[in-house]
Formats: sequence, C-alpha cells, structure tokens
Amino acid sequence: MTTGDAYAEAGFAVVLQDVILGPVLAEVVAMIKTRPRYVVVLDPDPAVIAARAEQRTEGGYPASSWDARQLVTGLRKTTPRIGLWLDTADQTPLQTAREILSRINEALVDDG
Repeated sequence: MTTGDAYAEAGFAVVLQDVILGPVLAEVVAMIKTRPRYVVVLDPDPAVIAARAEQRTEGGYPASSWDARQLVTGLRKTTPRIGLWLDTADQTPLQTAREILSRINEALVDDG
C-alpha cells in the first residue's frame, strides 16, 4: 500500500504531487488503490517553466542541469494522456486551483 493510500484509509483527503514523466505515470497511477483517483498534469509553455524556475527562491534544480524545452517535449511525447492536462502559463496558482476544481470530473481516472 502506498503512503497516500495509508493516509486516505485513515480518513485524510490526499494529494500526491511529483514530476512524473513518460509511461511511468500510468504505472504510478495504477499503484494507487484508493478510489476515486484523479490525475492533473500541469503543462505550461517551456518559456514559462524556465521563467518560473528562475523566480524561485527555495532552490530546486540548478539552471544548468535541465532544459525546459526538453522537459516539455518529453512530457508531451512520452506521457500517456490520462486525466486532466492544463496549460497553466497564464494562470496564478489560485486560478489553476479553481480550474482544477471546476473541471475535476475530467481528471477522474477509472479502472477501464
């Protein structure tokens, strides 16, 4: 059982957040036993990703260690289109959260 499943079983509403690219996204989602399951993929323009990364103060990845264009290309070409995919380039975090909540049914991942 995953940690997320354990928290859900204990009565918590669980949000698992990570950067999961490629076919492994479907594998990770399949490991989640709790139902219902929702997947939201944030997919802004590479230039926006790079600009946001530069504005972060908490660290993260060194600018020289990755390329936003390669990240987005890998995401779009190799990641299964499951759940809700959002271009959040022109959104604040609050706007993104509101859109996710208003479109949550599109994020539902069933067992079929």
